[in-house]
Amino acid sequence: MTHSIEPQDITGLILAGGKGSRMGGVDKGLQNFNGIPLALHTLMRLGPQVESVMVNANRNLSAYESFGASVWPDASADFAGPLSGFLVGLERAETPYVLTVPCDTPRLPLDLAKRLAQALIREGADIAMAAAPEMDEHGQVHIRTQPVFCLMKIELSESLVKFTHGGGRKIDAWTAQHKTVVVPFDAEGDDPLAFANVNTLNELQALENAAP
Repeated sequence: MTHSIEPQDITGLILAGGKGSRMGGVDKGLQNFNGIPLALHTLMRLGPQVESVMVNANRNLSAYESFGASVWPDASADFAGPLSGFLVGLERAETPYVLTVPCDTPRLPLDLAKRLAQALIREGADIAMAAAPEMDEHGQVHIRTQPVFCLMKIELSESLVKFTHGGGRKIDAWTAQHKTVVVPFDAEGDDPLAFANVNTLNELQALENAAP
């Protein structure tokens, strides 16, 4: 029984393989946020929390490689969304765990890996998924899961291959097949915008203008 998960046990994986369709088809991870590409912000926040960082990207590979990370495209041309990236991480990592994050959350928590790891061990889970406060259209705040922020055991690769080959595309439909602990990031002192992501250029500008 493992009693703790250390940073050297985790490979970080930045998901930058999307098509950026809501941003006009541009490569979202390479859009500047306060003068620095979104994915590089993500890498700088994630890097100290893990052993190493990989990037899953399907275009502009050399640009991502310039950040100092290893870059891997989807293994299949059959685009399965973020799960394609999950699979890249699970198949390429040389550590017992993989931590996935999207390329467009430049304020992700600096203790993300630690808190997910603690919950995974405490609950004897296979996957730890982050959750965070989000406001709905009525102004009500709810804690919502953030499925692209997952810490998972690499042994799950076979399960994920089977799920995606069967046509599965939704992260939560796959994680529901395994023991998953949801970890809320809503404590006093947590950044309410830690999981704010960017889908349009207007959202990018709004997040830049938000208070630090």
